[in-house]
Amino acid sequence: MTDKTDRLMIFIDGSNLYHSLKAHFRRTDIDIGRFCSKLLDRRRLIRIYYYNAVVGRKEEPERYRHQQAFFASIRAIPYCELRLGRLVYINWPNTPPFEKGVDIQLTTDLLTHSFKNNYDVAILVAGDSDYVDALQAVKDNGKNVEVALFGKERTSLLLREVADRVITIDGRLLRGCWK
Repeated sequence: MTDKTDRLMIFIDGSNLYHSLKAHFRRTDIDIGRFCSKLLDRRRLIRIYYYNAVVGRKEEPERYRHQQAFFASIRAIPYCELRLGRLVYINWPNTPPFEKGVDIQLTTDLLTHSFKNNYDVAILVAGDSDYVDALQAVKDNGKNVEVALFGKERTSLLLREVADRVITIDGRLLRGCWK
């Protein structure tokens, strides 16, 4: 059971958050700082980690500019770290790019901070079952893990089962979080 003195870290898979917001709410203009405050629920924030992949400047110049402005807003959030992987473009524009390095960066930080005893509770904002084993390792290290998910469809049942607590991201939670 968590309490208000728990030290908390939030780990956000930015691409997952973006696509989930787009699919569920048809908008992506979320204020990450306000969103994290809602997840925090008056517990003690240690740090927010936001993970994403950088859009190619020459492949998608307009999208790159928008993304850089968004990254600047992330960097402005107190106690927030921006962690960047990369997008790999093969046969562009016929084939969409794919992310490299983001999931492993998030997993490495989640585990490293757990073993360094930097938090009591980790909140993962992602719906991907690839994180199940990492969350189990964090729990085995004596930490609590919570996952913030968008509904039951399109999110991993295994992720729900490994979590100590599931936070449903819905319209009620996001009230006041839009820009």
